Amino acid sequence: MEAKNEMAFTERFNYAKVAPGAYRAMSGLEHYLHESGLEESLLHLVKLRTSQINGCAYCIDMHWKDLKSIGVEDQRLYELNAWRETPFYSDRERAALAWTEAVTRVADTHVPDEIYEEVRQHFNEKELADLTLAVAAINAWNRLAISARTEPGTYQVSKMKLQKEA
Repeated sequence: MEAKNEMAFTERFNYAKVAPGAYRAMSGLEHYLHESGLEESLLHLVKLRTSQINGCAYCIDMHWKDLKSIGVEDQRLYELNAWRETPFYSDRERAALAWTEAVTRVADTHVPDEIYEEVRQHFNEKELADLTLAVAAINAWNRLAISARTEPGTYQVSKMKLQKEA
């Protein structure tokens, strides 16, 4: 077993402690998104896929655990980075994942019209606005966690969250 790279996993700072107002604002957006009507599994798939693209180990760990806690099958998690080549996702999820990738890579893609046309077949305007906010939020969380070097593997699904979903 390889030794842990202490330099890579030493937390630089904790946003919740040093910028609590900003952290509460971000958490408020998360609360809104989870009350928006978008499916919980869809939100976490979007967050997991964005985190894969951005290479955010902490958020990959978090959203993998969240998806497992709500009963998402292993196959759907293992194949997410190759979602286009697998039969494990609905048309709505595929549209959301294409939108997620385009918005996450906005500097390269400028979110093409053909992806917009595809996603509009599966999401109304409010849902698309909420989906876009979810992508924007996880991109922000990824940048916060990566820059702060938030340690992956430390996230635990809260008991309160599990009770709410039961």
